[in-house]
Amino acid sequence: MSPDAARPSDTAADEPPGTFTVIPLAGLPEITSGDDLAGLLRDSLERSEVTLRDGDVLVVSSKVVSKAQGLRVELADGDPNGARDEVVRQHSHRVVAERLTSGGVTRIVAAEAGPVMAAAGVDASNAGPRGGALLLPGDPDLAARTLYADLLTAYAPAALPRIGVILSDTAGRPWREGQVDFALGACGVRVVDDLRGQPDADGSTLAVTTRAVADQIAAAADLVKGKQSRVPAALVRGLRGAVDSPGAAGARTLVRARDADWFTLGTVEAVRTALGVAPGSHTAGEVGIASVGREDLQVRLRRAIDLALAHEDLDAGACAVHIGQDRLTVVADDPFRRGRVVARLEVALHSERLQHYRVHHLNASEGASAPASEVPGAAD
Repeated sequence: MSPDAARPSDTAADEPPGTFTVIPLAGLPEITSGDDLAGLLRDSLERSEVTLRDGDVLVVSSKVVSKAQGLRVELADGDPNGARDEVVRQHSHRVVAERLTSGGVTRIVAAEAGPVMAAAGVDASNAGPRGGALLLPGDPDLAARTLYADLLTAYAPAALPRIGVILSDTAGRPWREGQVDFALGACGVRVVDDLRGQPDADGSTLAVTTRAVADQIAAAADLVKGKQSRVPAALVRGLRGAVDSPGAAGARTLVRARDADWFTLGTVEAVRTALGVAPGSHTAGEVGIASVGREDLQVRLRRAIDLALAHEDLDAGACAVHIGQDRLTVVADDPFRRGRVVARLEVALHSERLQHYRVHHLNASEGASAPASEVPGAAD
């Protein structure tokens, strides 16, 4: 894509250079399984008196695609969070981070659909009158290509202009509050604008700048869409060079491969994994998962202790940890085991941001007068 890819190809004479237009497509009915989504989008465009032109990009919420494809799961009565958690696990490749919330455990995962996102995109909001939860298409780029092919049929026998299709979804971002729409799937869109090797405005060579154009288009379209307004689609017009052939690389190319991802685990999960307690595992639940809310200091200390003692052999001799005002004391007969627990505990405290706590150790005879806050040498 050329550096002027964001410049308009058909702006009005009174509009300044760089102007593009985002048109909401209102009036779409509630989508159900088997609906002709392409035909409904054509009808919406006609009602809005919008005729497709070369260079247009149609941005459609992945949720309506999921509805049309019947990608819905029913949540078990009486245990909606447990049922949803199992669905999330089934549609995830790995867990990146997890926290306890008022609605249960929320997990950031590498979703089967490609991106790293909360709950693998399993979403019960705006699921329609049937309720349940909607799943993301397993191959979002294929879903975008299928919708493009259906649009060819919907507009036949007339030729479809040279357009692009983006399936958008919503996700949070590291280090930033709030959520933003991004390109989950794409067809006929140049998803990236690689400027590396080209000069910047001062003549210096750009070394890392690769614009995620498809994500930017999806985010712009979301300004006129929304979960509350019931506008699941929008047309973006005027971006020169954004449209490519239908066979161009899709949005999956925007997902960093695991070996190129600097953030494969959350900071807490990285510490816990180093101690043998991976996120999403049964042991992680036994040790305890940190809450997004404020927690009592004793709860955090005991979780760090349980983390340090995870996988310890209960038959290897007595071992206990005492909680003092500003220190933790490890008591054990075996000096090797005592040293091992001390080292693990010093690391485990980092997972609770309590690394300022000092860790001491004593042999069993020295620690005979254990305080009431003693924690036994195993996770409860």
